[in-house]
Formats: sequence, structure tokens, C-alpha cells
Amino acid sequence: MTAEISYTTEEIAKLLKISKLTVYDLIKKGDLPAYRVGKQMRVDASDLEAYKTRAKGDMLAAPKADTAESTPPPNTSLAASSGLSSIPKNTLVITGQDVSLDILAKHIEKKIPDRWPLRSYVGSLDSLIAMYRGETDIVSTHLLDGDTGEYNIPYVRKILIGSSYVVINLVSRSAGLYVQQGNPKKLQGWADLKQKSLRLINREKGSGARVLLDEQLRLHGISYRDMIGYEHEESNHMGVAGKVALGEGDFGVGIEKAASMVGGVDFIPLIQERVDLVMLKKPENLAWIERVKEVLQSEVFHNELRPIQGYNLSQTGRVLFET
Repeated sequence: MTAEISYTTEEIAKLLKISKLTVYDLIKKGDLPAYRVGKQMRVDASDLEAYKTRAKGDMLAAPKADTAESTPPPNTSLAASSGLSSIPKNTLVITGQDVSLDILAKHIEKKIPDRWPLRSYVGSLDSLIAMYRGETDIVSTHLLDGDTGEYNIPYVRKILIGSSYVVINLVSRSAGLYVQQGNPKKLQGWADLKQKSLRLINREKGSGARVLLDEQLRLHGISYRDMIGYEHEESNHMGVAGKVALGEGDFGVGIEKAASMVGGVDFIPLIQERVDLVMLKKPENLAWIERVKEVLQSEVFHNELRPIQGYNLSQTGRVLFET
């Protein structure tokens, strides 16, 4: 029976051919009933079909302008009809891929009991664009502006035009090159990427690591066309480090922590990148933003981050920019 089948948010996104953040937005609005199983959200197949039927009906039976205001529509909300009182209306969607965000979500759940943190593993640039569209609440970003040497704020200012927001440091971390064990290509810096026919394991467009690489190639006058595998993309640091360790590439760009977890790969540190959180200062957000600040500045949160290799917590919880 369909009532016995349920889907994860990732599966819903694939079935509807929409982004995972759009699925979260439907859940937040109460259009798509969901419930929690451990740390995962699930949607029953029957509720998904009801949503699709309702969406088709709304398109086919849009009311005429002269009747829309005179006759209030019946209460066809799925939230009302399903009888589910656990629909997460007060969710906080947290985007980004660093493990520190998983730890942050756990602390938010304890500190802000009336909010339900949801994790979405989306790259930095796509996360900021999703925030502009109103699809996410807390964005993690680590985007280098090569011209200024500044992290994140130049991108935030360009994308969140007209919005009021706050930028708070999460962590700083060591980033650089993954190379095969023993570093046979003798790569020691960005300029060494001028070597012809280097095999690259790349990150997806919009990720901080991809932006870091592209900015360094631009600044050093290196053409990506001279690299083999520039279009070969992995969706996370572990994937890149693993492919390099297997000899499928000569190098990749990523963070120290992933290198420490993958055997057969060496790490060449080249830059301290800053991972910041961005939150929109809407009136309805101000209360929970203050609670998030308290979490970021708390000793108990710092104590969980300290053992993670490659993290620098000297600015964690510090407000870096605010409008």
C-alpha cells in the first residue's frame, strides 16, 4: 500500500525534479506534510500524491478575478486534512557541507526547542542564491574573492542586495591541495599548477573549493584547458581526496580534515579559509538569531569543535559584518 511507503527529502527532490531546498520550502509552508525519523525527514507516498493532485487542481481550476475575493476558498491545506500535528512549521534550514554545521544543528535543537533544524548539503554559492530566494535560513559560505583576498562578504553584498543580514564566523580551516602520497608531481603552491597535463579531480560549480581553485587559476594566469579532468566533479572533499588517493587524479582542492580521513593522500596547506554563517535579519528571525549567536559563542560548542583537525576557532562566534 502507498501509505506504507515513504520518501526522504532527497528522493522527493528527484521525483519532482526540484531542488532539495524547494522541498524544504514546501514543508516549511505546510504544503507537504513530513515527519521525523531520527535525524531524517520523511514524506509518505500518499501525502506526496495528494500534494501533486492538489497542485494540478490549482492550475486547472484557478478562480476568476471577480469571484476570488468574494468567496473564500475551502480549507484544503494538506496540513489540516492530514491530521499531522508534527508538521515542522518552525524549521531552520541550514545549508553547507562542513561537519561543524551538523554539530551546530544539534546544539540549536537543544538551545532553541521551538525550532527544528534541517540540514541541506549545498555548496556556498548555491546556498547564498537560495537565501536570496527565501529557501534557507542559515547559510554557510567560504568563498574567496581573489581581487581583495577577502572571504564571503564581497559575495554576500552582491547577492543579498537590499536585504538586512548578519555575517558571523563559524570556523577558519586549512585549505590546499590533495596530492598522491609522496607528491610525485612536486606540487607546492598554486603556481605549480602551470605544469602541463596535470590530472584534476574537481569540485562542483558553486562550491567554495571550486571558487578557490578558479580564483587561483585566474590570478596566476593558468588556463583550466591545460588540465585533464577539469569537468570531472565530485560533490564533497572526501570524494576528491579519495579519487586522488586511488591515482585517478594528480591533485584536487580541499580541506585538511578530509585528507586526514583518507589513506594514501598527502595534503599541501596553502590558505586559511574562513567559513562564515549568514542570517537574514527579518523581524521574525531576530529572536532565534540571538540564540544562534549564543550557541556559537558557547564553550560547550567550542569544545566539540576543538578536536577536529584543521580548525581554527579564534574568531568563532564573532560578528564580522552586519547591515
